[in-house]
This record gives sequence, structure tokens and C-alpha cells, in this order.
Amino acid sequence: MTANAKPIVIVKDLTVGYGDTIILKDINFEIHTGEIFGILGGSGCGKSTLLKHCIGLSAPAGGAVRLLGAELAQIEGRPREQLLARIGVLFQYGALLGSLTIGENVALPLQEHSDLPAEVIRELVRLKLALVELSHAENLLPSELSGGMRKRAALARAMALDPQLLFCDEPSAGLDPLTSAELDALLMRLRDRFGMGMVVVTHELASMEKITDLATLISSGKVIADGTLAEVKASPHPEIRAFFERIAAGELRRDKTALELLSEETWP
Repeated sequence: MTANAKPIVIVKDLTVGYGDTIILKDINFEIHTGEIFGILGGSGCGKSTLLKHCIGLSAPAGGAVRLLGAELAQIEGRPREQLLARIGVLFQYGALLGSLTIGENVALPLQEHSDLPAEVIRELVRLKLALVELSHAENLLPSELSGGMRKRAALARAMALDPQLLFCDEPSAGLDPLTSAELDALLMRLRDRFGMGMVVVTHELASMEKITDLATLISSGKVIADGTLAEVKASPHPEIRAFFERIAAGELRRDKTALELLSEETWP
């Protein structure tokens, strides 16, 4: 990224509310090409709500979201569809269609947003599955894959249209530490290979430490810290310190449980 590069995401004074209840207030951040930007926060803080507004699934009560140079609230119809086709989304639980094979799931965005012939789509599907090391799974159903493999299949679908920007909602949710680390490594390889910007919503500290360039920490609907993760963690603010202590304690318990289960399987 050059010093004067234009941001590909600008969230300015974003406020989200339902009735008299304010969910998010005055959220501001920018993301540039090639950056992995982390949105951190505890359960119920508004992370997923923020993501929904960033990808145009909901309209804000105030403020604006600009993606790839266009303000979402000011475009509609075909121009809006064309903009959103340049964005990939990895949903928390994959959102794969259970009645379709993995190959058919990956093909869906290509069928809906391009006029490519069927044989070209089939080849692109194979290429995307190879990117996430799932070439063998093209004709399998989602129910036949492990949780980590389903996440990778959903990632292949999110990459189908070669997005300039990828949003990931809790990518490590439901995964064991080893599978989570493998997914983190895959996201970084894709970023390095294609130069896309990424927004990762999570409360997984270990994941954030590996992959993010910049992060913002949300609590009670407001940004309470931003910068590099090291800068955020170094804050003396009591609420920030308490957040990271809770996350570290939770991840330690999870890792100990995973090791105990592995020992039981290895030493019957």
C-alpha cells in the first residue's frame, strides 16, 4: 500500500438503531487494499450488526459506508448489484446450501453475476476449490464435510468472483485451535496472492494476533480503541484490559480442553 493510496472502505460516523435503542454510535474506520482489518469485541457488542451494514444488508440510521469508491446508500438497482459482486462474504456458519454439492455452491455466484458459459464456470469452480485445497470435494454435499472443510468451501464460494474486498464473520467460530490456525494461514495466503482487502469480525485473540494489520475494538456499540493490535492491547483503559484478560482466559480453557480430548483419542 502506498502512502497516498485511496481507502477501499470508509465507514464514517456510522450510527445504527432500532426504535429508540442505539446499537452502534459514531463508528469510524478506513481500510486499504491489501490490509486485513479486525473488528474485535465481546458477544452482543454489535460486531455482526456492523458487518451487515458494511455489506449493505441493512441501512444505517446515520453516517455512511463507502465501498470501492461508492456510497452504498446512494446506489441501487444494477449499479448496486455490480458493486456488491466485487465483494466476497464468508458468513459465520458458511451458509452453504445443503441440497447442492460443494461445486454447485461455488458455482452459484458465477451463474448469478456473469454470462460465462457452463464449461468455463465448471473450470473456475475447480480453480477456486483448488485454492482452498478442496479439489476432492467438488461432488460432495456440505453434510459430508468437516466443519473446517465447510468453512473452506464457503471461502471458495466467497472468492468465486475474484473480489477486491472480503468480509469474514467469525471465521474461526466452531473450529478447534488447529483448524482455526489453518484457516488463518489460508486467509493470509489469499491476501498475499490476490492483494485484496479483508475485514475480519471476531473475538478470537489468537487469530487476530496472526493475521490483522489494524484492528478496532467495540464495546457497548462504540469504538473504544483502534490501531495495530499491539497498540490496542497496550491501552491502560480498564475496560480494554478486562476484555483481553477475558479472551485470553477463554482461549486457554478451550485449548486445554482440545488437548485433553486429543489425549483421550491418542491414548485409549
